[in-house]
Amino acid sequence: MNGAEQLMRTLADNGVTACFANPGTTEMQLVAALDTERRIRPILGLFEGVATGAADGFARMSEAPAATILHLGPGLANGLANLHNARRAHSPIVNLVGDHATWHRDADAPLTSDIESLAGPMSVWVHTTARAEDLAADGAAAVTASMEPPGGPATLIIPQDTAWSDVDAAALSSPSEPGPRALVSPHHVDDVARLLREQGASAVVVLGSAALRRDGLLAASRVAAATGCRVVTQGMPSRAERGGGLPSFPSVPYFPEQAVESFADATLMVVAGTTDPVSFFGYPGQPSHPRPDSCDLVSLAGPEEDAAHALDALASALDAPASVRTDVELPPLPHGSAFGAGELGAALAHLQPEGAVVVDESITSGMGYSIHAVAAPAHDVLHLTGGAIGQGLPVAVGAAVACPDRRVIALQADGSGMYTLQALWTMARESLDVTVVVLANRNYRILQYELLRAGVAEPGPGAMGLTDLGRPELDWVSLAAGMGVDARRATTSDQFVEALRLSFATAGPTLIEAVI
Repeated sequence: MNGAEQLMRTLADNGVTACFANPGTTEMQLVAALDTERRIRPILGLFEGVATGAADGFARMSEAPAATILHLGPGLANGLANLHNARRAHSPIVNLVGDHATWHRDADAPLTSDIESLAGPMSVWVHTTARAEDLAADGAAAVTASMEPPGGPATLIIPQDTAWSDVDAAALSSPSEPGPRALVSPHHVDDVARLLREQGASAVVVLGSAALRRDGLLAASRVAAATGCRVVTQGMPSRAERGGGLPSFPSVPYFPEQAVESFADATLMVVAGTTDPVSFFGYPGQPSHPRPDSCDLVSLAGPEEDAAHALDALASALDAPASVRTDVELPPLPHGSAFGAGELGAALAHLQPEGAVVVDESITSGMGYSIHAVAAPAHDVLHLTGGAIGQGLPVAVGAAVACPDRRVIALQADGSGMYTLQALWTMARESLDVTVVVLANRNYRILQYELLRAGVAEPGPGAMGLTDLGRPELDWVSLAAGMGVDARRATTSDQFVEALRLSFATAGPTLIEAVI
């Protein structure tokens, strides 16, 4: 048994069941070792950003670590954008990055680079294996680091000679035991309850990803009923449950002036599963944090703590009602020739199957769906946590691998979809049940909004040329066909409804180009 084979057995023993890879020469022993460890499913991505994004989606939905195999520093660099998103999502990922043999690194071969420095900003743990005998233990340590609350990508750098060298097969590492999320003390819960009673309607509770599952949402609605406080959610949570009669709360507005206005009257902000809200960008005259200076900040539970449990304890401390009724209705099913973001959103909310997983990288055009999704059948939604676009299609791949019995819907803006278009090929190759809805507005619309916000009322041809996707227009039907995915175009509500129904009734991936 060589070091790579021992590593793969150790990863499988520690709960790794999927490996999303784009390997090269220095990873050939890792690739071969997957033939000896059949508990790990190998899945090829045609670009490293597909592999890292898919690992993120798998980890979010399975709540178990996914592995990647990446080729030296340049391969890791190609996957860093989606590792940035995964770190913000606290997704447990074990990156296996090959390196030159230990005795070859000083030769400064063309692919030599400082891999540890590249990995550091996007990882919660980075380590380079020194000896083949250490590789299995280092793999177990990587799994532990990725799962330690709140979780995140761990990167293990593997010199090729540590993978090919023979090791003692009996020296396997024992399964890792990451710690559970910490429970908030009852005394702290009582203190927060007292503050909420005192502040009442002038208080606001901000929910993060760890609080946005069913138990957390139900508990938060009880807290609001008992105190009169407002409840909002962080802007782009990693995973949230929605629809099916669950309570729904507005998110912190994206633009800072709107967020500042929304918190203007707040005297107390309680965060659960997140931290003090922060604006995506800095703008002249706008603060980084929309919370006013006069508003006290209190953390009920941080991202590393059990926020849902803390909210339930808080509701009990407040003698909150046992349940809060939520009444929402599905919109009528659109029909006819009219078609825009509103009709698209209403149709999708009406027709999506129970238990779907919605991967939302719709950027500006998805608001028409978001306002109706609360009335849709119960589903999970995965957001663009770190803001690095090109996440949607790869995350849909990983979610579909993790949840083969659930329909995955990738709500995808056309501009950002082009960053990781290769994910369609992986969907086809793995026969994944993914419905890709491309919102084709033929623009980087968010950049056009930002030009206006920057005071450019009439952008010239140079500026507009960097924000539109015309000349030529993207043909998503042909692009999908070239990747092996059945596709059709919809320009009316009737066409979109028909395409959705067909997709949901069809096994494997399909794509709908929705021209809005």
